[in-house]
Amino acid sequence: MEQDTIERIKEQIAQNSILLYMKGSPKLPSCGFSSQASQALMSCGEKFAFVDILQNPDIRAELPKYAEWPTFPQLWVEGELVGGCDIIMEMYQKGELQELIKEAASKAASEE
Repeated sequence: MEQDTIERIKEQIAQNSILLYMKGSPKLPSCGFSSQASQALMSCGEKFAFVDILQNPDIRAELPKYAEWPTFPQLWVEGELVGGCDIIMEMYQKGELQELIKEAASKAASEE
């Protein structure tokens, strides 16, 4: 069972160049940190995928172990864990998040 969940997580990360694991959805976030993180991502102006961990308790249980990152939200870009809310906000304020997201989006577009 756990193995299936890990496989699903790997697939999601592989299939989406910009992926946010969060509580709720970008339009209806269920926690302040997820809200901030998805707002920052949305303002980068590129499409991104998200997984609502409240709807996926198995992922909520397994992802922290797989990622070696205990909390949510988690931002994954091109298969790499970027980090949680604090890191996302810090990068956003420095303008680094926008660059990272734009680059990932243009790479993903050129591969399609």
